[in-house]
Amino acid sequence: MKVVIYVEGASDKAALTTLLRDLLERKGERGIQIEFYESPQGNKKKTLLEKVPLRAANILLNAPETIVVALPDLYPKNVGFDHETPEQLIAGVSESFRSALQRMRIDDERIVERFKVFCLKHDLEALILAAEEPLAQRLGTKKFAKDWTRPVEDQNNDKPPKRVVEQLFALHGQFYREAIDAPLILGRADYRDIAERCDQCFKPFVEFLEGL
Repeated sequence: MKVVIYVEGASDKAALTTLLRDLLERKGERGIQIEFYESPQGNKKKTLLEKVPLRAANILLNAPETIVVALPDLYPKNVGFDHETPEQLIAGVSESFRSALQRMRIDDERIVERFKVFCLKHDLEALILAAEEPLAQRLGTKKFAKDWTRPVEDQNNDKPPKRVVEQLFALHGQFYREAIDAPLILGRADYRDIAERCDQCFKPFVEFLEGL
């Protein structure tokens, strides 16, 4: 079995691969290959929402042992189509996939069942805020002001987790480099701890992978 997971960008791919490396290795030993892929070029979220459903349809038609997963950020809201909640985002991407199948004149629920949609609420940096100990270590401090909402997935669109992380780095005289810092911080975290602290959206995604 192969699982193809589309995320918004290279930093998401690197960070999630690093965070979930133990889980991915365990599944690999059982013959389940899990790989992350970047969204097609352009506006990362928009192209993921608009192009990945069609790409997924083509993949699934030609690879019956494959599952395709879309994992967009909830932030920013209303990109591609109207959505403000995880449920609306997931429903919209799922509908885009069904529409792609209809245009291809495909009516097969077995294919629909192999397309899964999850989301990061509100973005990848929610996981970094949940990784408090590695984050403090990266910032070179034993203690920092925890000026964000808990649970961290409730840190909202008005000030998404990425803005909080950028501010934390600035307060410590540093600049947040997403492609470097996200994998570095999450590579020192236990994905199970992060899933428990982000149980609204990230935990269901982790449970899906564990249940394969």
